[in-house]
Formats: sequence, structure tokens, C-alpha cells
Amino acid sequence: MNASTAGTPHRIGFHRILLCVDSTTVVAASAMLVRTLAGTGAQVQIVGVLENARAAIPLGPLADFNQNAAHARLLREVNARVAEACQLVNESGAAVFTKVVDLIADGGDAAHAIANAAQTWEADLMILGARHHRGLVRWVERAAGAPDMRIGGCTILVVPQGGETSRSARPQRILAAVDGSPASMDALRTAIGLATEPARIKVLYVIDRATRVTEHVSQGLQDAFEAEGRVALSRSMDAFAGSLSADRIEYETYLARTDRTGDDVPTAILREATRWQADLLAMGTHGRRSVARWMLGSVSARVAEFARIPLILVRQRDGKPGV
Repeated sequence: MNASTAGTPHRIGFHRILLCVDSTTVVAASAMLVRTLAGTGAQVQIVGVLENARAAIPLGPLADFNQNAAHARLLREVNARVAEACQLVNESGAAVFTKVVDLIADGGDAAHAIANAAQTWEADLMILGARHHRGLVRWVERAAGAPDMRIGGCTILVVPQGGETSRSARPQRILAAVDGSPASMDALRTAIGLATEPARIKVLYVIDRATRVTEHVSQGLQDAFEAEGRVALSRSMDAFAGSLSADRIEYETYLARTDRTGDDVPTAILREATRWQADLLAMGTHGRRSVARWMLGSVSARVAEFARIPLILVRQRDGKPGV
């Protein structure tokens, strides 16, 4: 399905942004996205997370390991990343604040530190760097399911490290993966709000044949899975109604299917993102598969791990979009 919509622009601009960096973070792409997504009068807090040197450096267990020297080195690196991010974000005109969380001096772990920073800052957008299961995202995944950590409706933007480029414009090709849940519809609305002419949005629903359809499943049940996906895609079009009137945003829907063996939903999403040349992925974090265990979950964690483009994860709070 292909269509276009014209209407009064309804642009999303985030106003309380938390940018998290550590010693491994390459900040250029993350900082440029802050400049792109910051709304008028936005405030940005850049948090440098200084983790325990023994956890950060593989040689820690060795007898001659000098923890003080390693700590000093990591502190220099974190401060350098914070300063670099501050310089880049300052050009956006947003008010910028910085802090460094020293886990050796203050105790705790990075996941709790990030959650506390987001809650204290009342962030509506948190930006995390990802380096293929290194960096801050790995801490988030390890903390999945911790009952005492809450970040409310904060939207999360995971930015892959590597191939850093200047992102001076809003995304132009946005792939929104939906599953019919309210949170995935919120993610789609966020994608629409981030789009600018001549942006194109593709709404994707993936039928998981690898786990849901076997040779023992009747054709009638397979047809029901197909119908379920088509209904979800049809309902997703409601998100476009009345969203834009001046700009012309093209959109389409696509019903994808995993292979029967050796495939899964995250792989299908990433495959379509690559094939379609998307520059942003949008997903909800409260799907029917319990996608959000805490900040990242089973599907979104896999997508975040392997994505080569930014991934925005929208949480739902009190029945409203998490933005």
C-alpha cells in the first residue's frame, strides 16, 4: 500500500534530552542527532559514565593491574567524550549541562546510574551509544527485569557506533515496525512527528512463521495470522490521519514473513531495513511479546545489537505516547 498525506505539520521536538556517554562512545552521531531532534528551548544533560576499571579493562584480574592508573585513564577518556559532545550540542542553541558519574567513587552500576539520571532529569529522550554489545547498551541489557528501576515514559534512541556521519537533517526514510499493540502505534506516531518533507515512512508487520506456523498448523490458522497482520497495518493508517497538512509525507505498508526455519522477527526487521535503505528504525517497547523487559527486551534488544542505523524505542505511559 502506498499513499501520501498532507496536513498541518505536527513536528516532535524533545525538550529534556539525556545523552549518555562512556569511555568507548563515539559521540559525533549521537550529538548530531541531539541537534536534530531538540525542540525549541530544549535542555540537554550530557552524562559521562565512568565504570569500574576492572569491569572495563580485560586485564584487570592480572596481578600487576594498577587500578588507580586505569581509573585515571578512563576518567580522562570519559571527560574527553563529554567535552566533545558538549561542543557539538552547544551549536544547537540548547541549554547544555554536564556531569560525570563515577561508579568507583559512588558505587552502583551503570544501568542504575543511567536510570537514576533519566528519572532525576525527567528526560523525555535518552540517547545511548551501541558498539555491538559493548558500551552502555550492554549494561541496560544486563539490568533487564530489575524491578526497582523505572524511567517512566522516556523514549530511547540507540545510536550504533561506526560509520559516523554528520546527521544535520531529520530522518528521510523511516521504517516503523508495528505489532498491533498501543506502544507500537505510539512509535509510529513518533516516526510521523519526526518526519519532514520529503520523508517516506514504511510501516512493517512481521508474521513469525518460524515459531508460529509449523506443518501441524492448519491453513485456517495461517490465514488468521495473515489477517491479524493486515488488520494491524490497516489500523496503523489511523496514525497518519490529520497528522500533516502542509508537508507531503509518503507512506506505505508491508506485510513481511519470516522464513520457516533459521529466521526470526528481529532478523526480518533488520533485513527489511537494509533492503529498503532506512535511516531510522522505530519500535514500541510494550508489544505482545513483552518486548520491554526493562529498557530493551527480546526483540528490540536483538535489533539494537545488530542495527546499523539509529533505533528509536517508544515507551507508553498512562495510555499516552512516551514522547
